[in-house]
Amino acid sequence: MKNTQRNELAVCGFAAVKTLEKVNYSRIQRLYFTEEKAPLFGGLCKKLAANKKPYNKVKDEEELKKLCGSVHHQGVVAMIESPQILPLNSDITDMWCESKETVLLLDRIGNANNLGAIVRSAAFFGIKNIIIPLDESQSSITTSSYRVAEGGMEFVNIYSVKSIPFLLQNMKSKMNIIGTSLEAKKSVSELKSICKDKASIIILGNEEEGISDEVKKLCDYLIIIPFAGMNDAADGPKVDSLNVAQAASIILYEIKK
Repeated sequence: MKNTQRNELAVCGFAAVKTLEKVNYSRIQRLYFTEEKAPLFGGLCKKLAANKKPYNKVKDEEELKKLCGSVHHQGVVAMIESPQILPLNSDITDMWCESKETVLLLDRIGNANNLGAIVRSAAFFGIKNIIIPLDESQSSITTSSYRVAEGGMEFVNIYSVKSIPFLLQNMKSKMNIIGTSLEAKKSVSELKSICKDKASIIILGNEEEGISDEVKKLCDYLIIIPFAGMNDAADGPKVDSLNVAQAASIILYEIKK
């Protein structure tokens, strides 16, 4: 939940706030917590007091719900300055190419919880960079995504692009462009060898439609996560896709294993 008057974002959830305290407590402008959680944030309160920043023990959890707009606050809310998503530029992509980075590109992931879960997986597997389009169908950094990321937001960089196809056209031959598709011939298990010697962009598609046809045509490789019965039509219908955040975890595991 954003406070537009103060240009702040509410960060809630114990793991998210604890990681924020550990990695970059100076981002916290104000802190609120329940009596139950007070002993767990004594050190942070001292740091805030030294920097003349307020902290308060609330009377009941309803106050926290109003601050963050969620019942899933887990007894603590930290207000930070609204994160700025920097536009991607050629200096950054050149650096990725030189260091053979693997980056994630999200093609209209609309659910904030899915974004948060993807960020959590990216941080877990050491993927530092994520690209999102400036599109109203794409979720951005929110209170929900911050909480679900369980602290992962502190370890990734999120960049924006106006046009995914334009980016991919510019990256042709410079980076591997890899998308996911039910029509793919390559298994996800081949990813490690594909990404080994060159920087790569892994594209995760919209929850309902997958990656767009326009984006799919620009991919160098299409991969699939094998599922039960995928080669046996006589077996009858099967669940043929995972939640995008689950798929992200499998893909990143295959790259890093």
